[in-house]
Amino acid sequence: MTHDRTDRPSPRTVALDCLHAGIDAARPRHVVRRTLSRDGTTLTVADETFDLDDFSRVVVLGGGNAAGEMAASLEAVLGERLTDGIVVTDTPAETTRIDVRPGDHPLPSERNRDATGDILAAARDADAETLVLAPISGGGSALLSSPAEGISLDSFRTVTDGLLRSGADIHDINTVRRALSSVKDGGLARAAAPARVVGLVVSDVIGDDPSVVASGPTYPSRATPADAKRVLEENLDSVPADIETALRERESTPTGNDDPDAFAHVTNCVIADNWTALDAAADRARDLGYSPLVLSSRVGGEAAEVGRTHAAIGVECAATGNPLDPPAVLLSGGETTVTVDGDGTGGPNQEFSLAATRELDRPGIVVASIDTDGLDGSTDAAGAIADHETIPPESRDDARAALRNHDVYPFLAAHDALVETGETGTNVNDLRAVVVGSADEKGTGATDDAEP
Repeated sequence: MTHDRTDRPSPRTVALDCLHAGIDAARPRHVVRRTLSRDGTTLTVADETFDLDDFSRVVVLGGGNAAGEMAASLEAVLGERLTDGIVVTDTPAETTRIDVRPGDHPLPSERNRDATGDILAAARDADAETLVLAPISGGGSALLSSPAEGISLDSFRTVTDGLLRSGADIHDINTVRRALSSVKDGGLARAAAPARVVGLVVSDVIGDDPSVVASGPTYPSRATPADAKRVLEENLDSVPADIETALRERESTPTGNDDPDAFAHVTNCVIADNWTALDAAADRARDLGYSPLVLSSRVGGEAAEVGRTHAAIGVECAATGNPLDPPAVLLSGGETTVTVDGDGTGGPNQEFSLAATRELDRPGIVVASIDTDGLDGSTDAAGAIADHETIPPESRDDARAALRNHDVYPFLAAHDALVETGETGTNVNDLRAVVVGSADEKGTGATDDAEP
């Protein structure tokens, strides 16, 4: 691809444009429109069709960051054929037939538990003539919370918080959540049996395993209570007594996941994932005159180390044209973690971007990273954008101190380096862009900010 444009935007503008294009492509109203359609009584979901006349009721039951927007979009598709429904989300949406219940994230709360109890009750009311559409998305592990019998909500919160702070990866965290819940690990689908259940999954996990997204309300896993015990022992110093008791009891009690017919009535369809955002970001980069390269959709690990590695690739690109000639956009997705050992404020995408500046030795390279749900860690920022100029060399000692203390949010805010989108109504994991301009291009500019 040749680059002879003279009006090419700056690397900072390109970075923000690519991130916002990725978010927009993954918004439920676009995803549902691409995946679901209705022609009279025929409902098409991806490659499968359903005759709505075969069902006496059509209900929507689910949860997650995207569940509210998905519910509103499903109402638009189904129209008068929709009976009712309940979803729990932290991003409200206007609906008429579906009850969108407010919840909290990333830790489960009483209102999450109460809404989930109502969702399970509605699922148990379903019969063989009911079609259950289940919008499931990232964030559902906390929002769809119904601790198993004998486990208190406080204990569930304590374990969840401890695992999140330990730096455990999402697969291990959700292994524990599944073992401690009555709605996860296929619990929602089992409650709805013998209804026809269609899981509509917006994936925020590496590999798009439906048993991991929201801890698998409509999809069982092969993880066992023994696996959950191993994760707890490896990552926590102590475990609440009621959880230890519940895991011992579950080790000797079948869950129904071993029954080959238990999920014969269930279909799960991943309707959006990290590639949805990556493909859109790459398309936007091309439109702006930059060559895109997706490094991987499966990047994990400690955020600061991953940030430095990405920045090093950007510097290599600028210096040698490897892996491609600038102007270029290097993209990646996945989910990094932060092992927290203090009370600082920040998130993995913020640490990624700030740590990356340690490797930037020249202008014209911009590093940006966001969580596509718009909330990085426990902050109100989606992530951060940084370069050689916004975090100049004389600020690097303070930057390293902020990283050591896991207190990067105040530092980035002071340098106008936060990316704030507000809650986006979707969640397809993290999205990162390393933008490498031509040799004569600066990274920043007074008019470089893209619209959120």
